[in-house]
Amino acid sequence: MFQRMIDDFRASTGVALRQTTLAAFAAIALFITTSFLCAALFIVVLNKYGPVEACLSGAALFFIVALISALSYLLRKRQIERRAAERAKSAATHSLLADPMTVATGIQLARAIGVKRLIPLLAVGGLALGLLAGRSQAGDQAPAE
Repeated sequence: MFQRMIDDFRASTGVALRQTTLAAFAAIALFITTSFLCAALFIVVLNKYGPVEACLSGAALFFIVALISALSYLLRKRQIERRAAERAKSAATHSLLADPMTVATGIQLARAIGVKRLIPLLAVGGLALGLLAGRSQAGDQAPAE
């Protein structure tokens, strides 16, 4: 059993390693291609307009690429933050009381113990929950120095 799990792990690791190696080679090839294209563009502009204009056009090209990269990074970061906020909001709205199994268990517990005995238990539980919530809020605040 363990041997099969180890073999599956080895196979998946080998596939992941091969895919990563291929992606790295593709990235290196793309970088080299882009470098040669930039050099060719630089030489064309250098021959036609001169060295200053060639340097400025290269700088402008890379500045535009940097702006596009920064903009896409910021948009992606906002999208990730928005998704995290939506997940937190959905997790906050989904409480235990919305779960049918919890409600059914509570009803069965109330039937088994009885309502008259359950009221003091709920009061003590609510008090403990309130003290615990107050303690966690006090622990979140940093002490003044």
